[in-house]
Amino acid sequence: MISKQTKIYIAGHKGMVGSAVWRKLESKGYTNLIGETSKKLDLRNQQSVFEFYKKEQPEDWVIATGKTTTVRDFVKTAFSEVGIELEFKGTGDQEKAFVSRCSNDEFQLEIGKEVLSIDPNYYRPTEVDFLVGDPSKAKEKLGWVAEHDLASLVKDMMKSDINLMKKDQYLKTGGYKHSSNLE
Repeated sequence: MISKQTKIYIAGHKGMVGSAVWRKLESKGYTNLIGETSKKLDLRNQQSVFEFYKKEQPEDWVIATGKTTTVRDFVKTAFSEVGIELEFKGTGDQEKAFVSRCSNDEFQLEIGKEVLSIDPNYYRPTEVDFLVGDPSKAKEKLGWVAEHDLASLVKDMMKSDINLMKKDQYLKTGGYKHSSNLE
């Protein structure tokens, strides 16, 4: 078990998976999380990475699995975890996702409701066609092997975010001002 004061570096902490990992660790009481934007730390620049690690000295890292998926499949998997099926319409910047089926009594959404649209402001400035982390060095040097597939990762992330959402709703209903991790 990792100490809650251990410095943990999370690559991609502003991205979809990295931000969920960050929120999960915060919700479990981890207080020494480190994340840098790609503008401040270019992970492709060995000297920059060396200087960052020398300065910050994180003891643990969140490592890539060597697997990749589309954002659409990730979103479909996440919604499916709470019993909601999506239908995608449109293409490119005009693509949107709508609820096509909802089987979870706790999270009822109206059929046909738009729940996702594309925002070009979130495109990477230099988008790549294929992005996947290489875990071979972690396997070679640390003996590390991925223990979770995408489905189990999404299940864990959704469970954590649902618990945070319920906590936020409870506090709001009770009249407490609370800064949400989910905004």
